[in-house]
Amino acid sequence: EFNAVSYRSTVDKDEHVALVMGDVSPKKPTLVRVHSECLTSDVFGSTRCDCGDQVALALRAIAREGRGVFLYMRQEGRGIGIHNKLKAYSLQDGGLDTVDANIHLGFAPDVRHYGVGAQILLDLGVKDMRLLTNDPRKIVGLESYGLGVVEVVPIIAPVNEENKHYMETKRSRMGHLLPDKTAEGAE
Repeated sequence: EFNAVSYRSTVDKDEHVALVMGDVSPKKPTLVRVHSECLTSDVFGSTRCDCGDQVALALRAIAREGRGVFLYMRQEGRGIGIHNKLKAYSLQDGGLDTVDANIHLGFAPDVRHYGVGAQILLDLGVKDMRLLTNDPRKIVGLESYGLGVVEVVPIIAPVNEENKHYMETKRSRMGHLLPDKTAEGAE
């Protein structure tokens, strides 16, 4: 069982949720997943990305551990919002990858920020963590706010026909720590 703790940011309108299991203390590294909202996959089951699978994998990993934090950040579409994300999907359907679609819309490839998430983790008692991620930028983003990442725990979702191009783009263009043959379905 997880306890849900909601947070409202004072710097923007967003509200975030932390699902917390077990004893979270600065004395022992905590298993943590910082997950950015993905309405299309997390809620509606889209398979064009790995987000929904990452939610399930992270919650299971924390449950196996018996303690940890799953932090759900309201940063849809790597920070561009649902409206622009759907526009980006249309551009991707026309041949652009996720990076080029965001750039075409006038955004950086990833405009997420980690300050609010770091403050939430600190408020929950997290100081050092074992971070469930494949994204090196997330590690740097959280560490820049004083949190320690003592271990990176890969969270490798299955590759399917719908997400293989997206997964390869994350690996080759965004530096995600994913297997080299992601686009071919290797895990």
